[in-house]
Amino acid sequence: MAHIHLGEGSFPLWALALWTTISVALIGTVLYRVRTNGVKTRQIALAGIGAAASFAIFQLNIPVWGGVHMNLTGLVGILAGPLLGSLIALVVNIFSAALGHGAIGLLGANTLVNASEAIVAYYAFRMLLRLDWDVFPASASAAILGLSVGAILMGAIVVISGVNGSALPRSDLTIAVAGMVAINLGVAVVEGLLTGLIVQFLASIRPDLVGIADSTEHKVSAGVTL
Repeated sequence: MAHIHLGEGSFPLWALALWTTISVALIGTVLYRVRTNGVKTRQIALAGIGAAASFAIFQLNIPVWGGVHMNLTGLVGILAGPLLGSLIALVVNIFSAALGHGAIGLLGANTLVNASEAIVAYYAFRMLLRLDWDVFPASASAAILGLSVGAILMGAIVVISGVNGSALPRSDLTIAVAGMVAINLGVAVVEGLLTGLIVQFLASIRPDLVGIADSTEHKVSAGVTL
């Protein structure tokens, strides 16, 4: 949902180096944990489906305030987990940049933004389930929270980095970016509700796909029947 739609050379070199370094550190940590702890076969299958769906919807751009779109990173995080969700964010951004959707130089920054959405959505969903929330409000709220974090992080990265060639003072740039973030927060609500519907449907037919315990499965089924 959040994505930095700027061309090559928009960020100064120090900013590119900073966000790329942080992104490499994140992906390196993820790969280490995957190699150390492994992943379940169920998660790998879901990761493949999630990556394909995320990439496809990612290309549908609405030309509003620099471009907004959905990318299902919240759903990917909930289903595939924070580790594979981060790797999917990287893969989707690589292929998108190859098609001209986002600058290659901003790959690190955009990966950080989208990985944060998947990570936050996953942990928020699990926490809300432990608080005995129903599946739909838990998944929808978790996705909205994750996407909101990504939108705010995206805005912070742009403001901190600055934009080469822009005549706007930093204060005016902050106001402009705040408007873009606000639009993305609105899209986050729509995508969060869609995520909630998908997760509730999956939980009603295959609760194991979303890692729901037997006690929660009955609640989901009963809610769907009503």
